This record gives sequence, structure tokens and C-alpha cells, in this order.
Amino acid sequence: MTGRTHDLAAFAALSVVVLTQPARTYTLSTVLLGLLANQIGGVAPDIDQPTAPLWRNLPIAGLFGKAFGELTGGHRFLTHSLLGVALSGYAAKFILAITHSLTPHVDTGYVWWAFMIGMLSHLIMDSFTREGVPWLLPIPLRFGFPPLRQLRVTTGKKFETLVIFPGLVALIIWLYASHYQQLLSLLHRHIS
Repeated sequence: MTGRTHDLAAFAALSVVVLTQPARTYTLSTVLLGLLANQIGGVAPDIDQPTAPLWRNLPIAGLFGKAFGELTGGHRFLTHSLLGVALSGYAAKFILAITHSLTPHVDTGYVWWAFMIGMLSHLIMDSFTREGVPWLLPIPLRFGFPPLRQLRVTTGKKFETLVIFPGLVALIIWLYASHYQQLLSLLHRHIS
């Protein structure tokens, strides 16, 4: 899937979780950092590519991106597995623990979950592509949906741009329309 599809899928997944759970009170900084973490998590598994947005936006990043990609086994290997999700989750928890003193009003648990939801949405979406995902690494089998590779999506082609992306937009619109009262309650009473 393309980066923008992953961004939208991460937001849709976070929306499903937030809108279907009992309302909690969050600070505005928690909500904003949660959204940012979700978007980072939505593209984080692609950090194994030298052309990933993170590497493109850093000086001499091509060298780091290439080295990191080789270290993790190349594209769609370690970072696209449950093992990679677990390692990324530990790294995110560590970073949030270190930075918590800078942001004492942020619920780091929520931010961490938002990041993890984004990461898992990435793997789920890539499972629909022809390449599939090695969910159970170190077992090198790639899993995809549907099981017949010929029926899966090719990244960036018409089915993704004309069906999947608009489908995600429709899902988000439906979620927010059908949970309108809960959304209003969240905005008025549960974000301080």
C-alpha cells in the first residue's frame, strides 16, 4: 500500500478503537500526540526502505536508511512481523518513558496504544498486497489475504486508488456519522 493509504488506515483503525470504547478524559496534548504517534506508527514498518519518508527528511539519511534496511533484512521482513511490532513497541515505550518529563500532562499509555494501532494497521493493510507479510518471523512464510496471491492488491494501482482509499474515507465518514453523539461528548466533556 502507498503511504497515504497507510496514513488513512491508521487513522481509521484508531477511530474504530476510540469510538467503540467507553469515553475517557484526555488532555488536548494527549490527543494531539496520540494522533501524531498513530500516523508515525502507520508508516513506521516501512522504515526498512531507504526511500522511507523518515530517511528522505534527514541529512545523509540515505546511508542510514540503507544500513537500517540491511540490518533488518530488507523491505517487508523484520519490521513487517509480529516480532518487529513487539520490538518497535518496546522502543516506543522506552522513548515515551524518557520524554515523559517533558510532557507531564500526556497520557503516554494512550500515545503508545495509538502508535501500536498504527503499526498493526500497516501490517494488516500490507497483508492484502501481492507480497504479503511475514507475520510469524523467524518463520519466513508470507501471509496474505485472500490466500490466492493473484487476487491480492498491487501497491499503487487502480484498485488501491479507486476502491481501497475511497473505501477507507467512506468508513471514516460512516464511523463519525454513526457515532456523532459520542464524538460530541468526547469533544465537549472528555478533552480538557
